[in-house]
Amino acid sequence: MVDSHQKNLATFIHLSTFSRFIIPFGNFIGPIVLWAANKDKSEFVDQHGKQAINFQISVLLYAIIIGTISVPFFIFKLFRGLDVIDFHGFRDFHISLGEPSPLLYIGGGLGALAIIGFIVELALIVKASLSARDGLSYKYPLTINFLK
Repeated sequence: MVDSHQKNLATFIHLSTFSRFIIPFGNFIGPIVLWAANKDKSEFVDQHGKQAINFQISVLLYAIIIGTISVPFFIFKLFRGLDVIDFHGFRDFHISLGEPSPLLYIGGGLGALAIIGFIVELALIVKASLSARDGLSYKYPLTINFLK
């Protein structure tokens, strides 16, 4: 039986990820501190703490991947007009940085994907918090289980 104290702790573990808007890396510090202090007291709190931390690590990993892919597209566009970057490496493949490049559109699309991912992340955190408040277990989608 899950009591209200355990529900509140699990809810605050999920909501503590919003502390990143105030404290750098608060989305990691808040859940880790709350989870580490209370993981031995309740299986319910332990489960929600692991889910929140795994989700934040997964989101960071996905953001690094999207950033790593999209940054070169913007850099190519920034250096337009330089002949050094004009690339003729393959037969029919040519990158011209003097005109609007498809690379810019690809990078912009990845940026839009990052914004949509951020909004979905916020919605999932709220959904997990509401599930914890109601005493239900919650599993974030697309989460890599670093902590088992």
